[in-house]
Amino acid sequence: MSALDDSIRVEVKTEYIEQQSSPEEQKYLFSYTITIINLGEQAVKLETRHWIITDANGKISEVQGAGVVGETPTIPPNTAYQYTSGTVLDTPLGIMYGTYGMVSESGEHFKATIKPFRLALPGLLH
Repeated sequence: MSALDDSIRVEVKTEYIEQQSSPEEQKYLFSYTITIINLGEQAVKLETRHWIITDANGKISEVQGAGVVGETPTIPPNTAYQYTSGTVLDTPLGIMYGTYGMVSESGEHFKATIKPFRLALPGLLH
């Protein structure tokens, strides 16, 4: 881990999208809004994403690719980038976590950690 790893903070808010879900078909749609905050002293570019998504049945899905929502944003120092995306689970409960592949203005490649967060129907867990 380098100091750059600690310069990125990732915040997550999730929401269950009831109108696009179909519990009788085991289809539960969740949106997640990610805020990536650059606390460092140089701009960083988000180049890749790697997600690991696990539903309540233990089914694991991996998602890897370039950027997020079709973008590879550059985040200047002391600013944030926010986007919203979504995922469909077979169960009303799941967990997501992963990493963003980043590169600093000076060319150093590093990973920003996305800590595990829960996807759950409202009222499912207390």
